[in-house]
Amino acid sequence: METERVILVGVETEENYKNFEESMIELKSLTKTANGEVVFSLTQRRPQVDRQTLIGKGKLEELAQLADAHEADLIIFNHELTPRQSQLIGDAVGIPVIDRVQLILDIFAMRARSKEGKLQVELAQLDYLLPRLVGQGKNMSRLGGGIGTRGPGETKLETDRRHIRNKITIIKRELKEVAAHRERTRQKRKDNQTFQIGLIGYTNAGKSTILNILTSAQTYEQDQLFATLDPLTKKWRLPEGFEVTVTDTVGFIQDLPTQLIDAFHSTLEESQGMDLLLHVVDASAENRQQHEETVLNLMNQLELGSLPMLTIYNKADKTDVDQFVPTLFPNVLISAKSSKGKERLIQAIKLAIMESLEPYSFSLQQTEGKILNRLKRETLLLSSDYEEETQSYLLKGFAQPDSYAIRQMN
Repeated sequence: METERVILVGVETEENYKNFEESMIELKSLTKTANGEVVFSLTQRRPQVDRQTLIGKGKLEELAQLADAHEADLIIFNHELTPRQSQLIGDAVGIPVIDRVQLILDIFAMRARSKEGKLQVELAQLDYLLPRLVGQGKNMSRLGGGIGTRGPGETKLETDRRHIRNKITIIKRELKEVAAHRERTRQKRKDNQTFQIGLIGYTNAGKSTILNILTSAQTYEQDQLFATLDPLTKKWRLPEGFEVTVTDTVGFIQDLPTQLIDAFHSTLEESQGMDLLLHVVDASAENRQQHEETVLNLMNQLELGSLPMLTIYNKADKTDVDQFVPTLFPNVLISAKSSKGKERLIQAIKLAIMESLEPYSFSLQQTEGKILNRLKRETLLLSSDYEEETQSYLLKGFAQPDSYAIRQMN
C-alpha cells in the first residue's frame, strides 16, 4: 500500500481549545494508521470557524501554496466538513480534501473482518458519502484510490447515487438479520447462565492485550488506533475453574463520528448484557482523564452506566507508579506485559466478580462428584474442605442467584 503525503489542518476555537492539541496529535496517529505521512500541520486560532472554508481566506491561500511546496496528495481537516465546505476548499487547493470522519471511516474499512463489521462500516461510509456527491467534480476521480476512498476489504467505494441508495436498503436489511442472530447467541449465553465480562476503553489502551493474557485469544494486538474492530468473545477459565466469557469491543475515541455510534450500536450493545465491565485505561496517557470522560459519556449514551465496572489502569511500566493518582474506583494498576501484572489483574477481577455474585455455603456428600464438578465450572468455588466425620465436603463460594448448580442444592 503506497504512503500518501498528507497536510493536516486544525482550527482552535473558543469551543475546542481545551482538547485542541490532543485532538491534533490524535489526528496525526489516525493518519499514520491509515498509511499516510504527515508532511505539515497547519493550525489557526479563531473565535469560531469560518462558515464557508473553516480557515480564513489568507490561510486558504497559504494552504494551497503549502500543498504545492510539499507535493501533498491529500489534505485532512480535524473537523467535520459540510459538502459545501469540502467543495470550496477542494476547488481552492486543487487536491482532494477529506475530514476526520472520513479518515476514521477509512481506518474502520481497513480493519473490519467480520460480515457484520464490514456491513456496518459500509453503511456508515455510504450514509456519509451520499450528500457529498453533488458537485464533487474532479475530486470524484480520486475515488477508488487512497485514504478516504477505501471500502471494507479494500474494495472501491461506489459513487453512483442511485446505486448507493439501493445498497443502503440492502445493507440495513442484512444488518437486521445479523443483529437477530447475534441476539439469539447472546440469549443462549444468558440461558446457559454464563458470567459475561466486557472489555471497554479508549482506543489503544490495551484491551486486546488484556484479552490475550486472560484467554490466549491471539487477537490482533498492535500499538495502533482501532486495532480491534469486530467484537470477539472468548472463554476464560479462572484458576478456581469458574468459566466466564470475555468480549473485546471497538475502542472509543474523542469526537467519535455520530455515524459510527449509529453504525456500531449493535456491536456496542453486546456490552449491555454484560455482568461486569472492565474499563481499560492507558495510565501513561497525557490526557488520561479526558479519555476516561470520553468513555464514560459514550457509556451513558449507550445506557451502560449502571453496570458493575472495574477500571484497569494499564501500562504502569510507562508511568511513575508513586506519583500515579487514580480517578475511577474500584481500580487496579498493572502492566499487562508483566507476569506480576497478570496476577494482580486476575485477583482484582476475581474480587469484582465476587461483588456481583451472592455467597453460598453448604455441605455435599462425597458421592456427589458430578455436582462438585459443575459447581467448579459454573460458580466461583473458593474452598472445598473434606470433613472425615460426616464424609462430606464443606463448600464455600460465590454464584449467580439463579445458578442451576445452586438450585440443585436447595
